[in-house]
Amino acid sequence: MALSLRSWVANEASKNFLLVLWLAVNAVVFWRTFMLYCSAPQHYYLHQMLGVSLSVSRASASVLNLNCCLVLLPMCRSTLTLLRGSHKVWARGGRRVLDQSRKFHSACGTAICIFSVLHVSAHLVNAVNFSVKFSDDFPSLNMAQYRGQDPRVIILTTVAGVTGVILVLILFLMLTASTHCIRVGSFEIFWYTHNLFILFYIILMVHVLGGALKYQSNTDAHTPGCQPANHSQQPSSNQQAELSPWQQQKHVCKEEARFQSHFPETWLWVLAPLCVYCAERVCRYARCRTPVTIACVTRHPCDVIELHMLRDGFKAKPGQYILLNCPSVSSFESHPFTLTMCPTEKKKTFGIHLRVVGDWTERFAQLLFPQTSSGDDVILPIMQQQNYPKVCVDGPFGSASEEVLSYERCVCVAGGIGVTPFACVLHTLLDGWRQYKLRRLYFVWVCRELQAFHWFADLLCNLHHKLWQENRPDYLNIRLYLSNNSGLQHLCEERYGALCSRLVIGRPKWKLLFDEIGTANQNKRVGVFCCGPKGMSRALHTLCNANQHTHTTFEFNNESFC
Repeated sequence: MALSLRSWVANEASKNFLLVLWLAVNAVVFWRTFMLYCSAPQHYYLHQMLGVSLSVSRASASVLNLNCCLVLLPMCRSTLTLLRGSHKVWARGGRRVLDQSRKFHSACGTAICIFSVLHVSAHLVNAVNFSVKFSDDFPSLNMAQYRGQDPRVIILTTVAGVTGVILVLILFLMLTASTHCIRVGSFEIFWYTHNLFILFYIILMVHVLGGALKYQSNTDAHTPGCQPANHSQQPSSNQQAELSPWQQQKHVCKEEARFQSHFPETWLWVLAPLCVYCAERVCRYARCRTPVTIACVTRHPCDVIELHMLRDGFKAKPGQYILLNCPSVSSFESHPFTLTMCPTEKKKTFGIHLRVVGDWTERFAQLLFPQTSSGDDVILPIMQQQNYPKVCVDGPFGSASEEVLSYERCVCVAGGIGVTPFACVLHTLLDGWRQYKLRRLYFVWVCRELQAFHWFADLLCNLHHKLWQENRPDYLNIRLYLSNNSGLQHLCEERYGALCSRLVIGRPKWKLLFDEIGTANQNKRVGVFCCGPKGMSRALHTLCNANQHTHTTFEFNNESFC
């Protein structure tokens, strides 16, 4: 499929530029440190003892410092939300770059794992070299106590070695628990192991205090490679030619070489990001400490629960999400949920829709509906009024779906419960669509079960009728797709007549759909927003970069929490 240069530049240029920049910075940091430990005079004796493994271990350590610094920044949710909201400072392209923060976090984490393997491997070679090449001339330079000492003893009896082993174990737990299958199937394991990063940084600070590798501190008085004062033999002309410039200056040592441990630099790398992250977490804790008031709870078909809440001073924009915490389920565990209704001047409540698909949501649903079973045979919404459990809300936080209302033409594609970011947009348009830049919205919703359309069927119908009454029937283009044709009679009620004519059995033909949208919006910039399965996202991403022969630029935006 041919590429559209305009669409590719809009979708890929900025993030690929940042990727290349990040890779280049890593490469420069690695190479400079590698060459420093290969050729710098203060590391001459240590390099003679350890060889290239010294340079590899230190170069990989520098890259680890860089990425341990960067990996925290994408997790500063409030800071990113603040930057996203600064429309006068950040153009749409800059705000779209912020949508890649989670991928950048994963990239930095991957780099930490890769260079940790390289760092550990190099230090294992260093431990062997310390034992085999034990220096009797410079005993203070050695980590080994004597020649031939077991390298395992060297590792397990030093601060750097013990803390290094602990760091590797923590990193292994965090890495394995970050895989997609564990994040989706056992989010609790992912959440608790990922919070080991606090312990990781504390031990990292202790690790660099070990002082395993030392440099020569008196290179002016003791030129590396010089001869002792009582040594009368002069180097031959061939040996003289092989000496480096700083070795040719002086051949007789004025004093014995002195060595000292390096000043720890890791804290210089991670101090600022740690301070920003810790300050943000303190502010967020103070903000979400007061529980919200649950106004009402509604059980919808297909194990979906609608939760309306109220909190003084809570403000949010369409497309943003919150972190929900229920201490009765888990004191520390919080889960992200996109807002399906934002507070307005007339109505102060805000709402979310959550699907019961895991241990946390199942326990939370039992607290909300202690006497009600959660079968799929429920068709009509069920209201629940009782003493609800304590719930705390952190946020709101920015996401890609915030940009829907900033386009003139927009395509919103949802798969199942992925409709939640766009439901908030529809609520906002229902309250008043004229104040926004958006002038045409293509709403595509794909579901496996017909009953799922009941979640927002009334909202879609109300918005459709309002636009017809205001003589703007072309503003909203609704397309519903059902992959399972069982129970079609349930949606074809009189009040859902506007939706029945827009319901198609089967999966969308994305190529034909995008050709139609491109033809109707030639020379326009169309925002495409997707929240659904990865297969759907990949297909839309490919089409947005493809040449539609209409000079239409499709800007792809993806919403995902897993």
